[in-house]
Amino acid sequence: MLNKDYTAKVLDLEDVIITNVENNCEELRAYIELPRKEHTCPVCGAVTDHVHDYRMQAIKDVPLAKKTVLYLRKRRYRCTCGKRFFENVPFLPRYYRATSRLVAKIILAFGKTVSAKEIADYFNVSGATAMRYFKCVSNKPEALPEVLSIDEFKGNSGGQKYNSIVADPKNRKVVDILPNRYENDLIKYFSQFESRKDVKYFVCDMNPHFRQVAKTCFKNAKIVADRYHVIRQVYWAMERVRKNEQSKLSTRFRKYFKRSKSLLMKPMEKLTDEEIDRLALMFEIAPRLADAYRLKNEFLSVMRSESSQEGRHKLADWLLSAEAMNMPEFQDCTKAYHNWFSEILNSMDVPWSNGFIEGCNNKTKVLKRVCFGMRNFQNFRNRILFANA
Repeated sequence: MLNKDYTAKVLDLEDVIITNVENNCEELRAYIELPRKEHTCPVCGAVTDHVHDYRMQAIKDVPLAKKTVLYLRKRRYRCTCGKRFFENVPFLPRYYRATSRLVAKIILAFGKTVSAKEIADYFNVSGATAMRYFKCVSNKPEALPEVLSIDEFKGNSGGQKYNSIVADPKNRKVVDILPNRYENDLIKYFSQFESRKDVKYFVCDMNPHFRQVAKTCFKNAKIVADRYHVIRQVYWAMERVRKNEQSKLSTRFRKYFKRSKSLLMKPMEKLTDEEIDRLALMFEIAPRLADAYRLKNEFLSVMRSESSQEGRHKLADWLLSAEAMNMPEFQDCTKAYHNWFSEILNSMDVPWSNGFIEGCNNKTKVLKRVCFGMRNFQNFRNRILFANA
């Protein structure tokens, strides 16, 4: 029976000579050397295979069940011109003390929502070294997509409380992370792209600064209001009515209204008979709440319109109905819908929203929590882009 040595295959080092392997409780040590061969002198270009001397170099490698270190017996060649130089090591970048595959593994690990310290501890390097490897990653968008969406998020990075995220909701990709949300800085950023004239849709929440950026930089694009932020306005208005009516009641009914507020948010088609009876009791006690609830459901019907042409008349009728009721709690809501009338109608013609961005923002919150915040904006930006690649 043949006694084959599979050490080279286990270590994935079949192109090198393994002279010894030591396995202790702390780390796995593999003593290796490269086959001797001719090298070209970096000074005169002559070919030589004359070995001047050797040195032992410790190289960190990808952990194999435990910390793994390669001890390379490295040759230094001597040329006839007097130049002495080290042999080429294909798996070891110049000036590095870690293999190329270890560096690649460390960089890939930054795609997960874990801290740099956790990555560094796993791969047996320092946190600063892991971050230095990750800085080799470059993320710079060359062109803007056909559908562009933008949102702000609380980053607390680079000296700014809020940062901005730019994404492609059609292909579900993050385009870039910007250091702030200031209108002038956003205009300056987008103005550097020649492809901005090719952007057809600009999706944003009901932030007037984002809309002004779109009007300035994307003259050929339709501005689309994010459906969630549009619908949220009417929910907030209904909630203000509930709170005002609730404050007029006794302690018993105040508690009942507060505990039943989730029923007001629930879609009508999903209500049980018992829940319908509970809502009927609330509306009997507070008729104004019944009016607010009806306005909310009617607006949801407006947003389900098949197209902007159909929704235009529905939205105009809804605004007239809401204003005719003269409910102070709905004044901010109707004012917002008047100001964003065209953008709301545009959202009925396209399937895109800021939903993808909100998902990215949730991942960013997790990243901030596990990293205990990231003050360096460039590192923070690269982590977000890499995690959402």
